[in-house]
Amino acid sequence: MNWILKSFDQLTPRELYAILQLRNEVFVVEQNCVFQDADGKDGYCHHLMAWEPGYLAAYTRLVPPDLAYPGFASIGRVVSSPKVRGTGLGNELMERSIGEAKNLFPGFPIRIGAQLYLKKFYTGLGFQQTGEIYLEDGIEHIEMTLSETPK
Repeated sequence: MNWILKSFDQLTPRELYAILQLRNEVFVVEQNCVFQDADGKDGYCHHLMAWEPGYLAAYTRLVPPDLAYPGFASIGRVVSSPKVRGTGLGNELMERSIGEAKNLFPGFPIRIGAQLYLKKFYTGLGFQQTGEIYLEDGIEHIEMTLSETPK
C-alpha cells in the first residue's frame, strides 16, 4: 500500500480523477445517492490516498477548521474501494487520517458527519455521538466528535 497526502493544488489530474471516480463509484452508484459531490471544499482540504498498483484503494479528505464545523477540523468523504473491503484498510485509513488531521490542524478537535450505520465503526476509533440523527442526501447521519481520552 502506498500512502500519499497532498493538498488540492499538489494533486495530479490522474489522482484527482481517481478520487472523483472512487467517490462516485461508492457514494453515487453503490449507495444510489444523487448529491453534489463537488461541494467547493476540496480546494481547501488535504487529500489522503491509499494506492494499490493500478487503482485508488481508499481515500479521505482532511477538512481544515471552520470549513465544515465551527471550531473543529474534520475528516470527510471517507471511502474504500469494494475491492479492499473487509481487509482492515478502513481502520488504517481512519487512524492515519486522524493522525494527519492532528498534525495539520494542531489544537483543533475533530468532528465528523458519519453515516448512521457506521456509528459502531467510528465509536471503535474513539468518536462519540454529539448530535441527533439527521438526513443528508436521503441517508441518516450523526455528528461525532473524537474523544480526547484514549478509547
